[in-house]
Amino acid sequence: MYCIKQFNAIINLPQSCILSIRAAIKMPVVVDNQITVARVMDISLSYDHRVVDGIVGAKFLNIFREIIENPMIMLV
Repeated sequence: MYCIKQFNAIINLPQSCILSIRAAIKMPVVVDNQITVARVMDISLSYDHRVVDGIVGAKFLNIFREIIENPMIMLV
């Protein structure tokens, strides 16, 4: 929406985490040994380690990525 290229999320009490999502931009990627153009976006999760363990945060981001890349998963 605003073509954000960089974003640093700051947690404020009483928040335990905040998800930051950069605008999707076209970038060259390799698919099946071919260079092609795809829309890519960076996602980061800032969290308070007193509330959220690092492994839990990483698992959340992996699941989020799977859903974003394959939205049909939400219908199953």
